Amino acid sequence: MNARLFVAAFLCIASLPAGESLPVRWDATVNVNGVEIPFRFELSADGANVVGSFFNGDEPMPSSSGRLSNGSLLLNWDHFAAKLEATLHDGVLDGQYTRQGSTERSVYPFHAKPYSPAPESQATAPSIGGNWQIPTKSPKGELAWRLIVHQSGANVSASILRVDGDTGALTGTYRDGKFVLSHFSGLRPALFEITLQKDGTLDILQNGKTKLTAIRWDKARAQGLPEPTDPTKHTTVKDPGESFHYSFPDLDGHLVTNNDARFRGKVVLVNIMGSWCPNCHDETPFLVELYRKYHKQGLEIISLSFEEADQLKNPARLRAFIKKYGIEYTVLLGGEPSQAKDKLTQAVNWNAWPTTFVLGRDGLVRGVHAGFPSSATGDLHRQAKAELSAEVETLLKENLRTAR
Repeated sequence: MNARLFVAAFLCIASLPAGESLPVRWDATVNVNGVEIPFRFELSADGANVVGSFFNGDEPMPSSSGRLSNGSLLLNWDHFAAKLEATLHDGVLDGQYTRQGSTERSVYPFHAKPYSPAPESQATAPSIGGNWQIPTKSPKGELAWRLIVHQSGANVSASILRVDGDTGALTGTYRDGKFVLSHFSGLRPALFEITLQKDGTLDILQNGKTKLTAIRWDKARAQGLPEPTDPTKHTTVKDPGESFHYSFPDLDGHLVTNNDARFRGKVVLVNIMGSWCPNCHDETPFLVELYRKYHKQGLEIISLSFEEADQLKNPARLRAFIKKYGIEYTVLLGGEPSQAKDKLTQAVNWNAWPTTFVLGRDGLVRGVHAGFPSSATGDLHRQAKAELSAEVETLLKENLRTAR
């Protein structure tokens, strides 16, 4: 479609009859601290309603509302507390994406033009698919991260998994001697340039400034390098023989505690999260699925959400988060993120968003799961879900006498 026909089609979006849609794909970028991060962006319409979608790999992240008027586009992602404001001129969209995070408001210049397939790389891409290890010394005490790479010729999808979660799906191609991968799903903007070295390691440049090195997983094991942190051993509790306590208000101001009758004799997952947290967005659909599957058998889930001050006064983003994912379990307001450690007094080495404490029918902590690997991690995502599901099933089979 040439530019003139494209603009004409786009300007018709707002007047489409109900039930019809016009998907339009764009090549988009956001500018983050001087780094241009490319990503896939799509627009569609149903009558006057316009929907914009970012992507995590192939998974769309649609806006919750949107409109186009006189060439001005406004899209809202209420569950991110984010919006995109842009103006269409000569077939190009320019504007800004604004999102409120846990501590600050981020504003990224936005640019998009009609999608055009990139020319195929004439060079033969080296093979980098598989599992890698990235040595590090993170503020959370980690000594290594995982790098998972899926490759099909010159096309690559990858993800870096830390103890709190992953980068989302980094996608891109091989060109000019390196793989250029990026991610922007409304969250986690990132650009990675990956070059295979002669010694078989990967040289990684993150966001134009941070240098990392990746070593093949089997070679890292052979060299005896420290492994990535086990998320089930990262956080513990001071006294495993003490019941796990919680006492916080729900979104209507009603106090909810571990002594409430509805939790007695139940298996309870206490999920520490925040609606600003990307990895919490990754995990929540799984918790929703878990609750629907096991609630009638005795499972309860409590999300203890730590939000910034203005959200605590009016938790609009958290309400949109609950609506977006169809949460039916209990959601409580824990306070501001900076207050979490002072309020989670029973936890030892808690520093990952999200973290889930698994309580048996006796109220004791039977396990702790730090972070959550999203679908971008493939088998590790499926494994994490299977392990927690199995743990819940085992605890549900216990009666109170056995649990004690």
